[in-house]
Amino acid sequence: MRINADPTRRAVVHSADLDWLASPLPGVARRMLEREGDEVARATSVVRYAPGSAFKAHEHGGGEEFLVLEGVFSDESGDYPAGFYVRNPPGSRHTPASRPGCTILVKLWQMPPEDRTPVHLDTRLPDGWRDTRPGEQCLALYRSEHETVTLLRWAPGTALPDESFPGGVEYFVVNGEFSDADGHYRAGSWLRLPPGSTHSVTSVAGTLVYRKHGHLLNPPPLPDHA
Repeated sequence: MRINADPTRRAVVHSADLDWLASPLPGVARRMLEREGDEVARATSVVRYAPGSAFKAHEHGGGEEFLVLEGVFSDESGDYPAGFYVRNPPGSRHTPASRPGCTILVKLWQMPPEDRTPVHLDTRLPDGWRDTRPGEQCLALYRSEHETVTLLRWAPGTALPDESFPGGVEYFVVNGEFSDADGHYRAGSWLRLPPGSTHSVTSVAGTLVYRKHGHLLNPPPLPDHA
């Protein structure tokens, strides 16, 4: 399966416009934003757990990264309510579930094999947020030679000049909305710009966005059976 699978091309998906597709597990559905592969895939998805649903124990050969958007996600390591950012590195194993139900933004098979750093970060806490540019606050989620992952708050009326992204960039709008020269992106929108892009943004009403950049130059290889 290939959906927006070419990282050298711009892609935009308004996830709220997509149907929920059933996963192999009862009670777990997905909106696929990008995908290369079948059940073992390099993928970005919005995943919804119905109350009381669960996955079987499984391993993430290429790592897993997710941001809890609604509800509470749980596994052996704890309970993670909306606002938590979690990284499970390549080779990690867990048994995910959700008693009340939850919705999460999930990225699979996008970490280099040498990445061994787990992260469990509550982004609701005030610590760590810093002012970066006029109208912008940033919370660092993870940084390595391969990628930089942040949450950004753009105040109402913010207009930010061009920023360069040699390794490409992607955004997911958690809440609010923003615009650029090519479009308007409301809550739930996913935008990917290829390596070598420059980007300027405007937010009239204010925005909270997940941003990841640097990772599109050399995505890790998928296994042969993907």
